[in-house]
Amino acid sequence: MAQILYLTNIQIDFGVLATLGAECAKAHIHRPLIVTDAGVKAVGILQKALDALPGLPVAVFDQTPSNPTEAAVRAGVAVYHAHQCDGLIALGGGSSIDCAKGVAIAATHPGPLKTYATIEGGSPKITSAVAPLIAVPTTAGTGSEVARGAIVIVDDGRKLGFHSWDLMPKAALLDPELTLGLPPALTAATGMDAIAHCMETFMAAPLNPPADGIALDGLTRGWAHIERATANGQDRDARLNMMSASMQGAMAFQKGLGCVHSLSHSLGGVNPRLHHGTLNAMFLPAVVRFNAAAESVQRERRMQRMAYAMGLGDIHEPLDAAQAIAQAITAMNARLGLPQGLAQMGVEPSIFDAVIQGALADHCHKTNPRLASPQDYRDMLQAAM
Repeated sequence: MAQILYLTNIQIDFGVLATLGAECAKAHIHRPLIVTDAGVKAVGILQKALDALPGLPVAVFDQTPSNPTEAAVRAGVAVYHAHQCDGLIALGGGSSIDCAKGVAIAATHPGPLKTYATIEGGSPKITSAVAPLIAVPTTAGTGSEVARGAIVIVDDGRKLGFHSWDLMPKAALLDPELTLGLPPALTAATGMDAIAHCMETFMAAPLNPPADGIALDGLTRGWAHIERATANGQDRDARLNMMSASMQGAMAFQKGLGCVHSLSHSLGGVNPRLHHGTLNAMFLPAVVRFNAAAESVQRERRMQRMAYAMGLGDIHEPLDAAQAIAQAITAMNARLGLPQGLAQMGVEPSIFDAVIQGALADHCHKTNPRLASPQDYRDMLQAAM
C-alpha cells in the first residue's frame, strides 16, 4: 500500500476502505454523516462503507444531485443537525465530495452559502470551525478528495467555487475496488476530467515545479490507461492508474487551472444537466491551441512536454505540438464514445453570452497562461461546437 503525505493523508490501494473506521477515530469523528447519492447506494457501495464503521452511529444523506446545489447542501445540513453529527464522510464522485464540503461550511458557518464563495471574497471567512471530512471517491475524475475547493450551484443559479485549506479532507481513501463497476460512459467522462486537470494545471501560469511534475506524471498515467479502463471495467491495473491520475490532477491544481474550467464551470451553471468532465473534454482542444502562444508555455516547452507524455513523439515546435495534442484529444474522445462537440450535447449558440459572462468571472480565468478576452471565449465556444 502506497501512502502519500502531501496535502493530506492519502491511502491508495485495493481494500483501503476497511480503514474508514480508524480514520474516523483519528479525525475525532464519532457520529458521522455519510454524504452520497442514490446511485452509490443502489450498487451497494454505501453498505460497504457502513460495514467498515461497526459500532458508530451513522446518519446518511443520499440525495446529492449530479451537480451539487445549495438546496442539497441545506438538506444535508438538516440531517447533520438532526442526528447531532460531528463530522462527514463523503462517499461518491466529485458531486458528493463537493456537496459534503458545502455541508461542512453551512453546518458550522452562518448566512447563505454564497457568502463563502471565492469570487465573493468569501475564502477568508471559512474558518477551522468547518466540520471535519473524510473523502472516499468512487470515480476517478475530479480529485476533490485531495482538493481544498468545492464547486456548488448556489441559489441564484451561479456555479461557484469555494476554496479554503480548512476544507481539505482529513484523509482520502482511494480504493480502486469501488470503481470496478463504473459504467464505460462514466469511466470515460470522469477519466477525461482527470486528464483535463493534469493538462490544464501543467499549462497554468503560476510557478510551481512540484505541481508540474505531479501533473505530467498524472497525464502520462491517465492517457495510457483511460481506454483500457473504459473498455474493461475490471482491469485492476487500469483502474488503479486512473485513480492515481485523478488524485494527481487535483494535487497539482492547487497551482491553478484555466479557460477549460472557466468555460465548463460557467456552462455547467447555465445548464446543470451537462456533465463537467465531458465539458472539459470538449473544451480541451480549443484551449490547448489558444494557450500554445503563451510566453510561459513556450519558455517552459509545456506543449512539447505534454505531447511527449501522451506518446505523440518528440515535437520541437510548440504550435506543432499543440496541434498534435488537440487532434489526439479529439480522436480519443471519439474512441471513448464521448460527444464530438457541444452541439451533440444540446448546447445552442444563443447561450454563449451568458457562458462568456460567467467564464470571465470564474476563479480559474486569471490563472490561464493567456488572459482570454470575451471574443477569445466566443471563439473557443464556437470551436468546441
